[in-house]
Amino acid sequence: MPDNKNKNILAVQPGEPLPFGASNQSKGVNFAVFSRHATSVTLLLFDDETKNIPMAELVLDPILNKTGDVWHIRINGIGPGTLYLYRVDGPYAPEKGHRFNRYKVLLDPFAKALTSISTWDLSKGRGYDWDSPDKDLSFSEFDNIMHMPKAIVVSNDFDWQGDRPLNFPLRHSIIYEMHVAGLTRDESSGVKHPGTYKGVIEMIPYFKELGITSLELLPIMEFDLFSVNRVNPLTKEQLENYWGYDPISFFAPKGRYSSNGNNGQQVQEFKEMVRELHKAGLEVILDVVFNHTGEGSELGQTISFRGWDNQIYYILAKDKRYFMNYSGCGNTLNCNHPIVRSLIRSCLHYWVIEMHVDGFRFDLGSILGRDQDGKLMENPPILEGIAEDPVLRNTKIIAEAWDAGGAYQVGSFPGGRWAEWNDKFRDDVRSFWRGDREMVHKLATRLTGSSDLYLRDGRKPFHSINFVTSHDGFTLYDLVSYNHKHNEANGENNQDGGDNNISDNHGEEGVSHNREIVKLRKRQVKNFHATLMLSLGTPMLLGGDEFLRTQDGNNNAYCQNNTISWFDWKLKEENRENFTFLKKLIKFRQRHPALHRPEFYLGKDSNFNAIPDITWYDRFGEKPDWKDTGHCLAYRLDGTEADNEHDIDDNDFYLMFNGSVKDHPFKICPPPEGTHWFRAINTALPEGEDIPLYGNEKLIDEQTICNVKAKSVVVLISREI
Repeated sequence: MPDNKNKNILAVQPGEPLPFGASNQSKGVNFAVFSRHATSVTLLLFDDETKNIPMAELVLDPILNKTGDVWHIRINGIGPGTLYLYRVDGPYAPEKGHRFNRYKVLLDPFAKALTSISTWDLSKGRGYDWDSPDKDLSFSEFDNIMHMPKAIVVSNDFDWQGDRPLNFPLRHSIIYEMHVAGLTRDESSGVKHPGTYKGVIEMIPYFKELGITSLELLPIMEFDLFSVNRVNPLTKEQLENYWGYDPISFFAPKGRYSSNGNNGQQVQEFKEMVRELHKAGLEVILDVVFNHTGEGSELGQTISFRGWDNQIYYILAKDKRYFMNYSGCGNTLNCNHPIVRSLIRSCLHYWVIEMHVDGFRFDLGSILGRDQDGKLMENPPILEGIAEDPVLRNTKIIAEAWDAGGAYQVGSFPGGRWAEWNDKFRDDVRSFWRGDREMVHKLATRLTGSSDLYLRDGRKPFHSINFVTSHDGFTLYDLVSYNHKHNEANGENNQDGGDNNISDNHGEEGVSHNREIVKLRKRQVKNFHATLMLSLGTPMLLGGDEFLRTQDGNNNAYCQNNTISWFDWKLKEENRENFTFLKKLIKFRQRHPALHRPEFYLGKDSNFNAIPDITWYDRFGEKPDWKDTGHCLAYRLDGTEADNEHDIDDNDFYLMFNGSVKDHPFKICPPPEGTHWFRAINTALPEGEDIPLYGNEKLIDEQTICNVKAKSVVVLISREI
């Protein structure tokens, strides 16, 4: 190994090509990285994260330290806590897709932790001239070492205390989408460790009180918080990459979310969070972004993949100087190249095996179905591979079944057992409660598991991830308070974010002091929650919707690391009625298997009791005319063998939805012989009456007619007196 600085003070061996990354071994560490077209690879070792001069530079010998396309070296006498980077040389030929640059230090794509990115600004390491942004100047002689975090060799030692992933069946799950830092960052949270993994642990009693089963965490893989080069025009404060949908290191948990430091402690604290959540019966699902990286377009910075083998890691245009941009973020990962497929599956294995997570939601998942030319594939190897992976067999895999390049695959996402974010549920439910016409038949389809989407390929109702709101768009209270987005604080002249929100401010834009408007808004929130929890499928809640969290009409708060996005926990007490309603509603759903049965309703007698499993009615008690443009819908559920897997019967139910602006009497069918109808839910009634405690449901006075208030849901349950 010629020209190695300080090589004599280190015990160096050729090393092994597998596993990739930095692996702790007896008395040393093995380093292994892939690059097919590199001509030189140098490993840099550091003894302090603040120092930019390495304590050792080890040039890997292509004869001794290379097997196939894998460069490797073993160094004895070092271990966890060692800091490292690489320099890689090779052809700089953008027209051929090669962008090697020996002046740029690179992260290991398999790095398990990074030093503090909060003290670095990766944007300063860009390889182009801001004064000539239309020119490709990525081969600059600017050394980015002063503006780069360092990779950390971490230890896998951790006392899991017998923990294993919980892997609840999807149909029994209730997902709660949240941001790790935003959950407790506001001082109103009252936690000891705000904005951290430990802060999540401190909120476990709250999650248990609410009744959810699974936390879906917005991206926690390392990203550059300071990649947004704009200020808030209203406050002049610097905007930040708050959501984190710009990963730079797929294996590394975000160090900024650690309360104990980020020189490897973030790995331990993340594991502690997972372990304690599991003890409380709460799953952890990660929102993962394999569709692109934070390196940007052809004018972007060189951090890792671009400098290791740009031609392999990214989908390039016919003119290979340019990147295909199906993500809307400047580049697209070449997910179906064998090397990238292996990287993705290895990453998923790591988070399941070493970090014990229970599932993944794949951002812009349709990109994973594109080939190396960007075309959608019929049977994408990576999607099928994930679905059939034996290690991931019990792991939840959820797709956002579209991308920014025009792909839309809701109901047809390839690869087998994938669940999907069902945006048709979101849009149809919003439209019904807004009062749009011709929505009754669509609502009926969404309430019953979206068989139009998932029945034909053998999937089940629970493969539909039902949601009304998510991080992307209005919060639920903003959905009923704003007709238009208000994203001025994002610094993009209110041009960002979607315009088709299917929202309704109910008479006044934004904050209202009109009691009737506020009352209707809160009832609509109850209606949305009731529709979500009464529908077949897997419900997903946006964190904070339970106590009417607002973002002041901002429907794209990706850059707002401030009170616009943070949970204001004072709202829990101010809106306790809505919180209590949802808490009871979740218990109601979990108690009744008819509401999360594993199969689609057949609409016929499948239990030999002369009662169809579902029977539809209009408000007059007649078979509905599905072409009717009205706003009312009712149906009866037969609870016999509601859980046929376990031979469990349930009550019968009669559900009524009035989306009109007028009160209407609904004619109701007779209850099963020997029983009577009791009112279990009425969103128009005040707290305590809207959803009584179990066993305290009120016997309705008239067993054939039920008056349903405008904009409300009523659910009757059959019981003996």
